[in-house]
Amino acid sequence: MPGSRASVFGEAEDFEAALSADGVAGLLITGRGQFRALLTQVRLGGFQLAAVEEKLARIAFVAVPTGMVLVAFPIDGGPSPVWGGIEIRTGEMITFGPGQRLHARTVGPSHWGAIYAPDHQLAQYGRALTGARFAVPAAARWRTPRAAVKQLRDLHRAAIRMAEARAGALTDLQAAYGLEQQLLHELIECLSQGVEEEAATGRRHRDILVQFEHLLAAEPILPMARISAALGASERSLRQCCKEHLGMGPSRYRYLRAMQQVHRALGSGNPDAAGVSEVARQYGFYALGRFAARYRALYGELPSVTLRRASNPGVVELALGRRRVKLS
Repeated sequence: MPGSRASVFGEAEDFEAALSADGVAGLLITGRGQFRALLTQVRLGGFQLAAVEEKLARIAFVAVPTGMVLVAFPIDGGPSPVWGGIEIRTGEMITFGPGQRLHARTVGPSHWGAIYAPDHQLAQYGRALTGARFAVPAAARWRTPRAAVKQLRDLHRAAIRMAEARAGALTDLQAAYGLEQQLLHELIECLSQGVEEEAATGRRHRDILVQFEHLLAAEPILPMARISAALGASERSLRQCCKEHLGMGPSRYRYLRAMQQVHRALGSGNPDAAGVSEVARQYGFYALGRFAARYRALYGELPSVTLRRASNPGVVELALGRRRVKLS
């Protein structure tokens, strides 16, 4: 059933949850300031469209859903995420096949669009249209003719604007089917030429970082030397992979990831949640005074304030000269 939704987010966790159906398995905020993101989603039969406008830098861990191809591109000339270590510019697109896993990072405000297309429909329609076997590579950047990209982006923009004007507007089955067929046709046109497939080195680096992500989830305080050994990569190689895909070294990434996990645990509002010191130690922070100072530098308040506010919704706290109010 076709449908659409336009949402504004002031909390990163809510934004991450909204993107989870599109394969976002984790979202690490690396920029400072008030989080804000706009997300418009459109569903057309088997197709899913999204337009995203973000304010803060972040790193997302993405697993493309089974049976789907992810197509992403910048919107209105704005900055787009770096997908799997690959930068794309205005007029370019990037694709990842079903089940591909990668990190996508932004360095600041960004505006980008995505289309999730069923791989079997692309293969069938592509063969019918071109008369030859049609398959999208596991990961590739595309520099297709400007006219073809413009047609695809215009269709995407029309669907997104309709959804933003009136959420749920795309409920007419016949109109939705027509738009879906046009998108399918233009996708085949765009994905028939100008391909630059991911190099073997790039794929290897992506795989190393996928394993790195899993190791951090399983053993967040494992020494970096043991992590490198478990990955089968030297510490220098791991640093290179992280700089290329995450925009920072492995130690910095682990530190920010652990800090965010502490922040979320303290802010969960769970009455059975552990105290600050226990949560901090769980993620490898043993020097509690230093931890508290660094936590305040990142989140604008002491960890005890986060915990107290979450435990007492509606209470006003003073932090760094600003009033912070959380409504129950």
